[in-house]
Formats: sequence, C-alpha cells, structure tokens
Amino acid sequence: MAAELYIGLMSGTSVDGIDAGLYDFSENQAQVIDFYYQPYSPQIKQKIHALCNTHHTLSLSDYGKLDSLLGLLYAEACINLLQQSRINASEIKALGSHGQTVCHSPYSKPPFTLQIGDPSIISQRTGITTVADFRRKDIAAGGQGAPLVPAFHRALFHSPTENRVIVNIGGIANLTLLPKDIHQNILGFDTGPGNTLMDYWISEHKNVHYDKNGRWAATGKVRPDLLSALKNDDYFSAPPPKSTGPEYFSATWLNNKLAKLPTYKAEDIQRSLCQLTAETISAAIERFAPETDKVFICGGGIHNQTLLQELRQLLSVPTVSTETEGVHPDQVEAMAFAWLAKQTMQGLTANLPETTGAKEAVILGGIYQA
Repeated sequence: MAAELYIGLMSGTSVDGIDAGLYDFSENQAQVIDFYYQPYSPQIKQKIHALCNTHHTLSLSDYGKLDSLLGLLYAEACINLLQQSRINASEIKALGSHGQTVCHSPYSKPPFTLQIGDPSIISQRTGITTVADFRRKDIAAGGQGAPLVPAFHRALFHSPTENRVIVNIGGIANLTLLPKDIHQNILGFDTGPGNTLMDYWISEHKNVHYDKNGRWAATGKVRPDLLSALKNDDYFSAPPPKSTGPEYFSATWLNNKLAKLPTYKAEDIQRSLCQLTAETISAAIERFAPETDKVFICGGGIHNQTLLQELRQLLSVPTVSTETEGVHPDQVEAMAFAWLAKQTMQGLTANLPETTGAKEAVILGGIYQA
C-alpha cells in the first residue's frame, strides 16, 4: 500500500521550540518516519511571552510581524525535516500546523482562541498544502477549542483490555480518559498548570528556561500552606469540559498567591509548584477515572524526574511513558496534528463534543493550498 505521509508542526505553551514530525498513516497505522526539533531563540521566546502577557500593550505591527516570523520559522523547520529525511515535499499529502497559542479565552463573551504562525507563508515556502487554525472551528460550534487530541489518543492508544489515561504535560497539563469499552464516552480536559509556573519561577531565580530533570525542585521542600493556597482555585474543582492556558495560570496568578503568604526559599516554592502539578493531575484521574488500569505520560514534563516520581507515588496504577506504545513522549502532539490534518483533508470530523463541549462534531481547520 502506498505511503500516506503527513507532517505535524507543534509549538506548545512551554514556548521552547518547534516539533516537526513526519508520519505515515497508511493501512490505518501511525508510523514515525522522522522527527526534527528546532528551538526558539531567546529573542523569539521574549516576543511570544510579551504577546501572551495580557498586561503588556503591543501594536498591531508587533502582532503582524511575529505572525509572519513564526510562519517563516515553521516553514524552515518543515524544510529541515524534509532534508533530514531525504523526502520530497511532493510526497507529502498535507501538513498540520498547530501554531503558537498567544491567548486562549474560552470563557470570555464571546469566547475566542488565538494561534499565530501564518499558514499562507508555510504552504508557500514548503510547497505543501497546510492545514491550520484547528481550534476556532470547535469554538464556533460551541466548544472550548480544547483539548483536540483525545480523538487522536483514541485512534492511537485505545486498548480493549484496559482502561487507560493519557497525560500530556506541556506548559499546561491535559489528560484523556480512554475506557476499554468503546461504547463509553471519552473524557479529556486540562487539569491545570504543567510546566508553565515551574518554568517561570526558575527563569526568575536561576536565569534558565526550565528545571532540567527537576533537579532544583528536588532540593526544596513542599510547603503545605503554600500548596493549599495554590490549590485553592475554582478551576481545579470545576467539572469538564474545561480548558485553560498560561494566560490564566500566569506569573500574576502565582505572585498574587505568594503575596498573601510568608516568604519561602525559592527552591521550596519550586518544589511546591511541582507538587501542585502532580497533585492536580492525580486528583483529576482519581475523580473522573477511578477504574484506571494504566497511565501513559507524554510531553516535556516527562523529563522532570521529581515530578514523575511524585506522580508515581500518588497514583496507585502503573505509570509509564508513551514510548512503551511505540511513540516517543516528545512526539505525541506533533503526530496528533499530522493526524488532524489527515482528518481535515479527508473531510472527517476530529473534535469530540463530549471533551470540548461543542454542540456537534465538526471538520476542523482551514486548508491553505500549496
């Protein structure tokens, strides 16, 4: 059977760089062909964070320039991936680009979500038909525009013999509950902060972008009153469907909490932030999927060994990497948006109304012809 090659481009709420993955979806399988990672420069990160910061005022010119610049960077990552894999652009059916989320506001009136990275530039530079702007169609259908990966998780990770939970820990953490009974509804929602608050805190105090392996957090102690204050937010107890972003769980959110508490060592705050992520993930699983047999972790948070160790202590079931199912944890989301592009190109729906709150299943994204 001829290969069905699709590319997925993903840059998430951790704002670390661009994941570019090349995948073959022939024979209803998902095979990894190649993968390329292109980190953002410090200057690009600063521009993205400035645009995401709701307390900063930026001009339309700043917005437009960053939109075009990211389009150029996504196209460059795609071209580098093709050169690395020695595959011609003409062999690719389509490319799915998530874009860089700069604001996700599903609770505003009217609700909206905004991902940038001009797809016209991507399709023009790469010569590949590009599918982008996936989230706004779901919002137009009455949903929250997130999470969109549960349908892909079902296609890739469903098991007829065990109840599974897929946990993606990026800037924000989200999970998909996959019951073994295919007639049961799938749940999927954002549990709260993943890496975003830890990344902010270590950047402020150590001038590095993330806590490698969770080493700094491991030097601190969990402060129970601080952890309690952090968990005292209505978002954590709200039922799904729900989604959030770093514009909510932000530096301002954290500093407002800290202002009402005694002064703690910086490493103790980092350790407590790590515990917040672990406990809100585990609490969500215990509340909504008490019969879980196995938990699969993906996303950048899997590299935080302090976080992973705490999750394994909190959860009473085996907790493993998605690599045990043949997909590297750093590649799951890029593969998801390649799959979403395939669904769009084939005229198939890809959102799950029970996870996003949409009134109906819809075909996601806009198609930008090469």
